[in-house]
Amino acid sequence: MGVSPDSAAIAVAGLWKIFGSRARKVLDSDDRLLDPAALREKTGCTAAVRDVSFEVRPGEVFVVMGLSGSGKSTLVRCLTRLVEPTAGEIRIGGEDIGAASPTRLREIRRHRVSMVFQHFGLLPHRKVIDNVAYGLEIQGVARTPRHARAAEILSLVGLDGYAEAYPDQLSGGMQQRVGLGRALAVEPQVMLFDEPFSALDPLIRRDMQAEVIRLHREVGKTMVFITHDLSEALKLGERIAIMRAGAIVQLGTAEELVGAPADDYVADFVRDVPRSNVLTLRWLCRDPEPGEPLDGPALPVTTIIKDAVGAASASSRPIRVVAGDELVGVVDRVDLLSFLSGADTGAGARNGTALTRAPRAGT
Repeated sequence: MGVSPDSAAIAVAGLWKIFGSRARKVLDSDDRLLDPAALREKTGCTAAVRDVSFEVRPGEVFVVMGLSGSGKSTLVRCLTRLVEPTAGEIRIGGEDIGAASPTRLREIRRHRVSMVFQHFGLLPHRKVIDNVAYGLEIQGVARTPRHARAAEILSLVGLDGYAEAYPDQLSGGMQQRVGLGRALAVEPQVMLFDEPFSALDPLIRRDMQAEVIRLHREVGKTMVFITHDLSEALKLGERIAIMRAGAIVQLGTAEELVGAPADDYVADFVRDVPRSNVLTLRWLCRDPEPGEPLDGPALPVTTIIKDAVGAASASSRPIRVVAGDELVGVVDRVDLLSFLSGADTGAGARNGTALTRAPRAGT
């Protein structure tokens, strides 16, 4: 379910970013419809973001993912006009960012929106506590209160005891924690992450992903997270927008992307994702057959398929899949085993229904 632009944390409508001296002419002509290679050859311009629209709900972790050159980093920079959009509307907390004066834009960047980049951008000559407090210093907060706030944030991001250290004394993961702390210290409404963990070792990257999840649970900030890594997107995103050639080709939950990819491009992205780890019983349940017993165990429709295996193994009766008090459908051992073995395409092994059908209703 969508939200109105006025109640959304971020609302983007018809956003374009075209690089090149003829950007406005391209936008006002049919040339904007050309594929990237043809557009560059004909006009010398590059359409990095093409007619993008989406809304981010307050408190949501919204992930934008795509391959290199898909436009995702340009998109996130357009949100605060670090890159100036060619056309379109951006609202943060209902405020029209495109109409903001340079002075107002600086205030928005200092107080309402924080960014965390791949390259930490820490000040090497300053101690950790001063790096975390830097945004507050820019805001004009006095040294004692800003250090007190920074000390609270260091504890929040797991850096107790490192206030007096310098950045070069820390590991990459710890430096990124300092970057997270600096972004949190100013108490922003929105946090923007541009591939912040892509340069980290895999184990450190996994730890930092868990840290973002923990921080979101504790502070509840609206977060927009840019990544090229599907596993990272599936782990972090409440909803995920997949970009290709500057446009969003599908926007949905991890379950929707894996269960019903919009096209072959998205299907190829999610091909190797273990479906039983992502899809819920809503995708697998079916109508009871005539005479089939309905006194088996009940599981919510939101149960991940792999988590239903134990209940199915422990009972000879079909599982009743429910949404509250409502029976949505049933799943038995044959359904689960067929799905897990990959012998069918998902729900309805007995009647040939494909997994790409719409999931059952119920939340």
